[in-house]
Amino acid sequence: MQRAEVIANLLRTTPDLWSGHAVAATRSRSTGFTELNALLPGHGWPLSSLIELIPLMAGIGELSLLLPVLRKIGSEARDIVFVCPPHVPYPPALAHAGLPLNRIIWIDAKNDVDARWSAEQTLREGMAGAVLLWSDTIKDIALRRLQLAAREGESLLFLYRSSLLLNTPSPATVRLALQPQSGALRVDVIKARGGKIASARLHFHQAT
Repeated sequence: MQRAEVIANLLRTTPDLWSGHAVAATRSRSTGFTELNALLPGHGWPLSSLIELIPLMAGIGELSLLLPVLRKIGSEARDIVFVCPPHVPYPPALAHAGLPLNRIIWIDAKNDVDARWSAEQTLREGMAGAVLLWSDTIKDIALRRLQLAAREGESLLFLYRSSLLLNTPSPATVRLALQPQSGALRVDVIKARGGKIASARLHFHQAT
């Protein structure tokens, strides 16, 4: 009994430790990239989970990586919500990328606390197919609240974080580091519950 209690405590308090049954039946949506799908739990972006994207520099395709799944979500008449992106979303560019503008919601919160609150409430409402949040919070409880909200809303939650937090512990189901490589985007899987720790080199024109 004592051993079981120790294991249960470790699972509860250690973000990078999980049990096998927790990932046995992962529901997911295709990323649009075969090579990346093969590395992720459920062979795609896991639903109801916190997915961290960590670009090692800005403007390398960190949003283009999500376009295939965002187009699919938009075609299903579900909202795509941007919370505190570093730049104001540019409608002509979004339309050119194939995203339906009537399904795009932009939330410009005053601070990070308000941004996370907005993301949580949006997820819990269950109307959004995907929420993209830019936040550099390091509070474990804040990240777990986001994880729980994504689970309640059965949505995709993408959290963009600074490269300075690459080695910071996180309860996220999936963590990806992004960097340019020879005209493509290199995606390093640094954490994936039920997936593979490996790398993929993606060309956006090959997305499906």
